[in-house]
Amino acid sequence: MRFASLGSGSQGNSLVVDAGDTKLLLDCGFSVRAMVEKLGRLAISPEEITGLLVTHEHSDHIAGVFKFASRFGIPVYLTHGTYIAAPRGKSALPECRLVDSHGSLAIGGIEVCPFPVPHDAREPVQYTFSNGVHRLGVLTDSGSITPHIADVLRACDALVLECNHDARLLAASDYPNALKRRIAGNFGHLENDQAASLLKQIETKQLQHIVAAHLSEQNNRPDLAVNALATALDCAHDWIGVACQEDGLAWRQLF
Repeated sequence: MRFASLGSGSQGNSLVVDAGDTKLLLDCGFSVRAMVEKLGRLAISPEEITGLLVTHEHSDHIAGVFKFASRFGIPVYLTHGTYIAAPRGKSALPECRLVDSHGSLAIGGIEVCPFPVPHDAREPVQYTFSNGVHRLGVLTDSGSITPHIADVLRACDALVLECNHDARLLAASDYPNALKRRIAGNFGHLENDQAASLLKQIETKQLQHIVAAHLSEQNNRPDLAVNALATALDCAHDWIGVACQEDGLAWRQLF
């Protein structure tokens, strides 16, 4: 099993998980044209995608979901709350499947486990993916780390982990105070040190990959996120991957 980011940040998010005959997209915050181009860089065609999972209804995660899925006949998986809150376009879907935020499902050769997260959306979830041998955990768009999140991500071989902002940079930014409070609140986004704290709560010896994701262009820097995670893991800084907004992250293989 392998995974790659097509782009990660406030301007759009999408991740692809590949287990051979099963290829899944997580979110689609880009236009159809951009998605085709980004998938092409990874040598994947849209026709190969088995399913498209959605975390929540915010535009940087869902903007291209319905057009992309409709164009290529891809089933979409999302919670009932996300479906209700989603913008126009869902009625044109060839297939829409509601997921239980506490129940697993099999899509081809991948077991997908949604789990709820505290974020200011209708029924937001994040996901883990397993091919029966290895397990990838993804956590972005979460304002805090709950005991359930730590429990779900305890046994992963790879983690894509939100490092949205640095507390000092956010405090010094020219963002309105209300927006600062939203971002830093319990239903906002994870700060670098919060992400690092998760790594101290779980077993990390089996980790093959750790990727910092959803970095704010204004309120964070890659070196700050990398330093926080590397310090928590007591590992070399160059072992930490960073998914960027424009180019995402190249394939990471799980062995």
